[in-house]
Amino acid sequence: MAAAKGPQACSMLFMFWFLVLNSRMLRADNQELELLLSFKSSLNDPLKYLSNWNPSATFCKWQGITCTNSSRITVIELSGKNISGKISSSIFQLPYIQTIDLSSNQLSGKLPDDIFSSSSLRFLNLSNNNFTGPIPNGSIFLLETLDLSNNMLSGKIPQEIGSFSSLKFLDLGGNVLVGKIPLSVTNLTSLQVLTLASNQLVGQIPSELGQMRSLKWIYLGYNNLSGEIPIELGHSLPRLQILQLWSNKLSGEIPKDLGKQNNLTVLDLSSNSLTGRIPEGLCSSGNLFKLILFSNSLEDEIPKSLSACNSLRRVRLQDNSLSGELSSEFTKLPLVYFLDISSNNLSGRIDSRKWEMPSLQMLSLARNSFLGGLPDSFGSENLENLDLSQNLFSGAIPRKFGSLSELMQLRLSKNKLSGEIPDELSSCERLVSLDLSHNKLSGQIPASFSEMPVLGLLDLSHNELSGKIPANLGRVESLVQVNISHNHFHGSLPSTGAFLAINASAVAGNYLCGGDKTSGLPPCRRVKSPRWWFYVACSLGALVLLALVAFGFVFIRGQRNLELKRVENEDGTWELQFFNSKVSKSIAIDDILLSMKEENLISRGKKGASYKGKSITNMEFIVKKMNDMNSIPLSEISGLGKLQHPNIVNLFGLCQSNKVAYVIYEYIEGKSLSEVLLNLSWERRRKIAIGIAKVLRFLHCYCSPSVLAGYMSPEKIIVDGKDEPRLILSLPSLLCIETTKCFISSAYVAPETRETKDITEKSDMYGFGLILIELLTGKGPADAEFGGHESIVEWARYCYSDCHLDMWIDPMISGNAAINQNELIETMNLALHCTATEPTARPCANEVSKTLESASRKSSCVLGLKFSSLF
Repeated sequence: MAAAKGPQACSMLFMFWFLVLNSRMLRADNQELELLLSFKSSLNDPLKYLSNWNPSATFCKWQGITCTNSSRITVIELSGKNISGKISSSIFQLPYIQTIDLSSNQLSGKLPDDIFSSSSLRFLNLSNNNFTGPIPNGSIFLLETLDLSNNMLSGKIPQEIGSFSSLKFLDLGGNVLVGKIPLSVTNLTSLQVLTLASNQLVGQIPSELGQMRSLKWIYLGYNNLSGEIPIELGHSLPRLQILQLWSNKLSGEIPKDLGKQNNLTVLDLSSNSLTGRIPEGLCSSGNLFKLILFSNSLEDEIPKSLSACNSLRRVRLQDNSLSGELSSEFTKLPLVYFLDISSNNLSGRIDSRKWEMPSLQMLSLARNSFLGGLPDSFGSENLENLDLSQNLFSGAIPRKFGSLSELMQLRLSKNKLSGEIPDELSSCERLVSLDLSHNKLSGQIPASFSEMPVLGLLDLSHNELSGKIPANLGRVESLVQVNISHNHFHGSLPSTGAFLAINASAVAGNYLCGGDKTSGLPPCRRVKSPRWWFYVACSLGALVLLALVAFGFVFIRGQRNLELKRVENEDGTWELQFFNSKVSKSIAIDDILLSMKEENLISRGKKGASYKGKSITNMEFIVKKMNDMNSIPLSEISGLGKLQHPNIVNLFGLCQSNKVAYVIYEYIEGKSLSEVLLNLSWERRRKIAIGIAKVLRFLHCYCSPSVLAGYMSPEKIIVDGKDEPRLILSLPSLLCIETTKCFISSAYVAPETRETKDITEKSDMYGFGLILIELLTGKGPADAEFGGHESIVEWARYCYSDCHLDMWIDPMISGNAAINQNELIETMNLALHCTATEPTARPCANEVSKTLESASRKSSCVLGLKFSSLF
């Protein structure tokens, strides 16, 4: 018996400890479950990504959750899931959490005070959200990555930032942080990446950064930093690869040792007030591929050492005071694809040296004092953009320029070029912009120019050209802007394409006639037709009349289904007016009334609620119950019903009694642009922009009288399953331009509409410009903050003129920004023209549509090319 008690006691002891440990594990599981559910309760999840976050399922199997083998939560990965709401502090209390990634969502509010309370966290990424307020105090010993970039965080950078002793990656860029860079940051001896760019930081760059010998990347651009660049950055950081200090108020000279003791690959000091020479040793590592020094006051010659820097790929030295001639070696850099040395004091001949730059895609020598003839070749078959304008070049335009098959933009304006325009230029089938203005060119416009498939801008003004304008030039569909002023042209102006509404200033100083009233030209003399044409015309007229009579008979029979119907039921007398015979046969009054149930409700607004309906023939439709039908003329409803366009939500009909009125729309399977925008690639956004532009062109140019969209907003644009946009027209928009008087309290309304309450074609274009800005930046006019600017338009103008592309492009499409950079910039330029303060300065819908399609075609030409960034 005594011997048996030993094993029995051991067994009982084992069971005791097993129950204790198991209860602790259960309590830990329950604790983590409660913390996760608390976190979820504060979020909005429109994409239902967190739909399986419920107690009935093991949380280790929830989407975005990763656990250890012992079922302890270590990773929460919810990046780019369109989640909104405020962030709960509960996730920072998870005892074993190592990684939290909530980046690229729409989270808002202040960061929790205990955000840095976790002792196990190693990776924290809350970037690309809408967080506000200060960065909380605190520190995490094990944290290696902290990314709070691209939010709206304010205040100073906490001194406690220096106590994150394990930190290797710190990104606080893209906020509104103020004050000086705290010296405590230099305590982060393990730090490899420091990003404080795009804030409002002031003061000098601490020389103590030179003590952080692990630093590889330093991003301090787009702040208000002043003083000189510390010399310690040149000789005390052996691992330094990237130094970006652009758009500050830095002065003095570039440290002479910079590059000599670093592994420098990228140097961007642009848009400062730097003086002196460009240091000789910048490429000492042999790895420098990006040198960006534009918009400073740098002087003297381009260093000869750069001519031997065969690693260079992107060079921007424009807007300085550089002088001297280009060395023969500088024109033989094998990997340079982007070279801009415009707006300097450079001189000498460029045709006397051999150009061997096989990778060159963009070359700008504009606004210098180069002279002599133009070289036949620049040693590259990939050249896309060539700007040699505002120099002293003379002689003829080389015919070999026609062999530049990839060329998209050619600017030779304001030189002393002479001779005829070579026919060979028409072989540049991808040429979009051609500016030969302000030269001494003679002869005629080559007839072959009318065969250039994507030519959008043609400026031949201020030359000595003569002859007639080729009639087919007006039939080039892509051509948007033409200037042929101050030449010796004669004859009639083409009456098609870009010549239709050409401005008087674009044709002045010639001997032309014809054109629209805007051209200011006298009418051309008409030549009387031979009399036999009279008999032919009469015969054709008779045939047309017979055809119209026959068609009218068939049409009247078909229109009987569209006549106003009166229907009696238990709810009273109803009037039904449909605008489509198929709809008239498919939808009955009962279908409409049965749809008016709460479970069918789609949206509710000031003017009424919208419901989804379905007829007995399975035709789906939308019924909008109007709160104030008396304010909308029935003739206007009828006008809207007659509009047919693939990018318009069709109006099916009207149903009304003496008590209530319903408007019946086509049902589109999709979501509003405001719901899906943040998850769209640039290719999908481009398709939406082109589709809406086509709608406006149809409404403004092909409807008589013109029809107005009223006001533009992402809520009025439905994106269907094929990414085609469908615009919902405002009912008040159908009044003629001259008589439209209304006011819409929307952030998308043009400024003159707010004052005069007039809606015009130009106010439509203003709204479209705001849509373009939102597609490009992800920011809408109703957003709360624009970096100190009063409106999104002012902010966009500032970004376009003074900032790098990556500072204003939506982070969701920044991954392919390098590939689409030219198109993105051109689209932003168009958006700013559409939102011009003066309505008359805004382009028409036809011009906008052509420009977008042209930019899209240009982009498709460069889809295999990879660039590191725009600047």
